[in-house]
Amino acid sequence: MSRRYFGTDGVRGTVGQMPITPGFVMRLGQAAGHVLARASGQRPTVLIGKDTRISGYMLEAALEAGFSSVGVDVVLCGPLPTPAVAYLTRALRLTAGVVISASHNPYPDNGIKFFSALGKKLPDEVEAAIESEMDRAQECVESRLLGKARRLDDAAGRYVEFCKSTYPNEFDLKGLKIVIDCAHGAAYHVAPDVFHELGAEVVAVGAEPNGFNINDGVGAVHAAHLAEVVRANGADLGIALDGDADRVVIADGGGRVYNGDELLYVIVRDRLAINGVRGVVGTLMTNYALERRLAELGVPFERARVGDRYVLELLEQRGWLLGGEGSGHIICLDKHSTGDGIISSLQVLAAMRRAHKTLAQLTADLPLLPQSLVNVRIANGFDWKQHAPLALEIEQVERQLSGRGRVLIRASGTEPLLRVMVEAGEEQLAGALARRLAEAVGRP
Repeated sequence: MSRRYFGTDGVRGTVGQMPITPGFVMRLGQAAGHVLARASGQRPTVLIGKDTRISGYMLEAALEAGFSSVGVDVVLCGPLPTPAVAYLTRALRLTAGVVISASHNPYPDNGIKFFSALGKKLPDEVEAAIESEMDRAQECVESRLLGKARRLDDAAGRYVEFCKSTYPNEFDLKGLKIVIDCAHGAAYHVAPDVFHELGAEVVAVGAEPNGFNINDGVGAVHAAHLAEVVRANGADLGIALDGDADRVVIADGGGRVYNGDELLYVIVRDRLAINGVRGVVGTLMTNYALERRLAELGVPFERARVGDRYVLELLEQRGWLLGGEGSGHIICLDKHSTGDGIISSLQVLAAMRRAHKTLAQLTADLPLLPQSLVNVRIANGFDWKQHAPLALEIEQVERQLSGRGRVLIRASGTEPLLRVMVEAGEEQLAGALARRLAEAVGRP
């Protein structure tokens, strides 16, 4: 399905440039309002949350104006993690939820993503309907029909309690010293409270947002910083979220970082011991070692397109509960309707408590194959599949790997990047081959 504005995670781009301008975002709110009203058959109410970017103020006002102008009521909850908006939309029985965030991107970027009344990302066909609606002239309803806006003052507290409810009642976190890196993002005022109230001694970092420092050297995309802070504080564990807190990586006391594939494996093994696992969904990027290990355990595994929305879609098609990405998006449908960095980390901690083992012990039988990922900036419209120099290099690299690794190349759904990944038996080889392919992208 061809879409002009929506990517794999909503509408995203650089603030001030199409489509992230106040005028476009207001029209997006109007179009979405019309589509939601038709679908629900009644006056919609929409929850709006955001991360900590300075542009959030402007985009929030534009969205509110757009929704209100077509008769949609708005509930504002301020800075709050993406999965919190999904939860509150469902818990409050609202028509939809909207998050203003560019996730792990730097502060000059921002984006808009939608959740359904069930707390799930909108299907492709609904996003397509919104795009189609934007082609029509948008008019303001008469004054008596305008939408109203109110603020949900206890949004953060509600979400903290929800997160805590996903951790087993028979366990606590007493005796653990945990670093919580909030990436100066949306979880800065909720994540430390969750772990503190469950009994942990919390060292909060990346919890002083100023509108410009989100993901700046901190958070899940800067795992080396997390490892350094864990070691410096003599902590037992470190948990790093990204800017909107829907992904997570964890470091142990020695500074060893565990990615999403490893954390998903820990959760799967724990669920296997409790009541079994029907199947697991990964993506094209999931390490082959995880697929191989799950097969040894008799657990079906399937790969979806890259993006947590596609993991969720395949989980629902199969009737399975667990899935995720190596980047740290982990979905536990027995706990939440979408990926949640805080809740995923709590499931890992519960698995450690239940097994009385460290992360190193729980992942000892999952030696990941080295992966090397190179991001190559590309011009809009660049068709890598028709680029002859790259095609030639891909053929030669795959011949060299000869079944002992794999090549994956894909265009980013959120940035003008081509993601070049090579998986091989040796880290040095994977890196060399990935760089070789990346260089071919720039050849005429």
